[in-house]
Amino acid sequence: MKLNPLNRRIGLALGGGAAKGIAHIGVLKAIEENGLEIEYISGTSIGALVASYYAFGKDIDTLEHISSEMSFTSLIGFKLQKQGIFSTKSIKEMVERDLGEVYIEQARIPLAICATDIATGEQVILREGKLADAICASMAVPGVFIPVEINGKTLVDGGITENVPISVLDKMGAGITIAVDLNGCPHYQNPKDIIAIMGNAIDIAIDLRTKEQLKKADLVLSMDLAHFSRLGNEQEFVELIELGYEGMQKKLNQFFWYRRIRYLFYVKKLLLLIAPIKIPDIFDLPKLFNKLVSKDRK
Repeated sequence: MKLNPLNRRIGLALGGGAAKGIAHIGVLKAIEENGLEIEYISGTSIGALVASYYAFGKDIDTLEHISSEMSFTSLIGFKLQKQGIFSTKSIKEMVERDLGEVYIEQARIPLAICATDIATGEQVILREGKLADAICASMAVPGVFIPVEINGKTLVDGGITENVPISVLDKMGAGITIAVDLNGCPHYQNPKDIIAIMGNAIDIAIDLRTKEQLKKADLVLSMDLAHFSRLGNEQEFVELIELGYEGMQKKLNQFFWYRRIRYLFYVKKLLLLIAPIKIPDIFDLPKLFNKLVSKDRK
């Protein structure tokens, strides 16, 4: 954790998770209700879609309204090719219908979209260029969706390299980073079709790397959404939004206490530099924080 008391600009990273991404709307709702301003935002796969809509000024009510379209069945276009089974054409049409043929750099909130170069295995962070193309690339699950060509690179799902794109937020200027992981559980649904089997295989591989990457964030919301489908949750979208909302509310309560105590910790260090005197136990950061978190759990 790298809390910087002088940089309070907040960056938010929304992770991939297919149709489970509806939960991101609840996360954003909780953040807004707590009076926090997101100054930088990044996303991978479905996280890139939600992050883009938010960065371009769509409010929570609008996001809730379009959440019914955030399903595999409504976003695919059948187009069998050597590189994939489905086309991202429907995704592109939806984005351009709702936001227009805009460019990433035109976003109201600085936006970064994570994709992967399937030819080199390298992460590609898109911060300029056509928004719809970037989202399609970030959501193009290998073998399922046809890759997207951008600037001579063949791009696929950003989750392969960083499913919760935290690393770019520091480079953008964030002093506080918040990460939302939709796959924060060690178990997976029993697959019933080939898409589910491929999804589980990809999730398992991605999750192992994500656990390490999440350590870079100041606040992490890891959600257990294993019982929800990655293909479509139209009937449960209210529940998913509520889970995201409740989870982030609880995390923010803990985090606010931590930041307050953290300032006391800096004061303690300053006092020790000025004079080697005994400092009251009120400045014992770990003890205070653990005590507060324990109370919150009760």
